[in-house]
Amino acid sequence: MLMLQRILVIWSLLFSLQAFTGFASAAEPPVKTSYRVVFSVTEDDQHTWNEVFGNFRNIQRELGPDNIKIELVVYDQAMGMLKDDSLVAEKVSDALADGVKIVACMNSMNAQGLKKDDMLNGIGYVQAGIVELIKLQSDGWAYIRP
Repeated sequence: MLMLQRILVIWSLLFSLQAFTGFASAAEPPVKTSYRVVFSVTEDDQHTWNEVFGNFRNIQRELGPDNIKIELVVYDQAMGMLKDDSLVAEKVSDALADGVKIVACMNSMNAQGLKKDDMLNGIGYVQAGIVELIKLQSDGWAYIRP
């Protein structure tokens, strides 16, 4: 009998605590209304790039395009995918039109003999892609590497 009383007391305390604090249900929208995420891509693999573009669409659909800032930092072997004639040039342009900021690493471009004239219009440039990632993460941006 004593065990049953203890269970009832614990149960009532938990129920009271839930009612008092107003625990959120899983169906409620998140309280935060502004998110920031940075992706990095270092490969020239078309499958990886398509995955990233799909992630952009899913994130914007779920959180709303006005509630999310997305940046893509491109460096190393992925630089060719930002060229005018790349396999994903149209998808890069679509992402830019959807508000995604896409930046190319100048160090990687220089190492590969690429010039800004070789690249798609609308992308941005940073001296070092890895430093851009460090800065954004230090500022609280979520980091995703597919």
